[in-house]
Amino acid sequence: MDYLFFVIGLALLLVGANYLVDSSVAIAQRARISNFIIGLTVVGMGTSAPELFISVSSAITGHGDVAIGNVVGSNICNILLILGVTATIFPFTIGRDVSRRDIPLGIFAALLLFALCNDSFIPGISENTLSRLDAALLLLIFIGYMCWVIVGKGRNPEHALAEADEQTQSSLAGRHPVLLWAIAAVSLAALVGGGQLFLDATQNIARQWGVSEAVISITIVALGTSLPELITAVIAACKRNPELALGNVIGSNVFNILMILGIAGLVSPITIQAVNVVDFMVMIAASLATFAIVKTLKKDFFDRAEGIIFLLAYIAYNIYLFMR
Repeated sequence: MDYLFFVIGLALLLVGANYLVDSSVAIAQRARISNFIIGLTVVGMGTSAPELFISVSSAITGHGDVAIGNVVGSNICNILLILGVTATIFPFTIGRDVSRRDIPLGIFAALLLFALCNDSFIPGISENTLSRLDAALLLLIFIGYMCWVIVGKGRNPEHALAEADEQTQSSLAGRHPVLLWAIAAVSLAALVGGGQLFLDATQNIARQWGVSEAVISITIVALGTSLPELITAVIAACKRNPELALGNVIGSNVFNILMILGIAGLVSPITIQAVNVVDFMVMIAASLATFAIVKTLKKDFFDRAEGIIFLLAYIAYNIYLFMR
């Protein structure tokens, strides 16, 4: 049955992601909102739902390593695997707002999480914990970030219309707004439900193979909860709309740290044991590598060779985890 649920979950992810991309682009064009903003909010928050569900549940049940490992692993997967796959399929240009504001914020969030989750570096403290105060700080930064993005770029009719002309038209273009939002909602439900079904089946299969829970949280759980972002990014790239994929990945990374761990930590303080410094440093290094690519060689452009390097780095990290 686990293998059957694996296939069904993957099918729901594929169908849901396809219609989510189409409906999101159509909504952006009709509302004269940029595709990046739609990817950052509607798609980003919707595809982060599996991480939210698992992290909150893990925090409540006292499995702090699963909550933190899920977010750290998902962010690594989002950058190295998803951006790597997207760039390999269809190299893309990175907008200046993204390179100057959103990518640096992702780096800041990763550094902040590292500082908040490694209390043992402070003399006299032996336990690493994400407290309710830490979680409240993450949520406040998230709220400020969303206000900044939406107010600053949410409505710019002239730019949005010019941008829409350059994008591939959605197959749902011209449909009634109510229908578009209904399709988007159903697609998000399919993504979340399919991701959860796939995740449960994958975890059961992994345990049958004798894989430890610590490795599962950073690899299998992280990959499973990142599948909506991965499928959405691949389909967006195939439709020659990589900006939506980029907004989705950056938005999901910010949501994972600031919103998901903010909510999970407020519900219940999270104790961290098995997720170590190396895992946090890989997440930070991946964020810094994205910024370095934007600022070096072909500026504001992610090419195929760089995408392949990211994929190889992701494979190497997973080999390290299983050896660990």
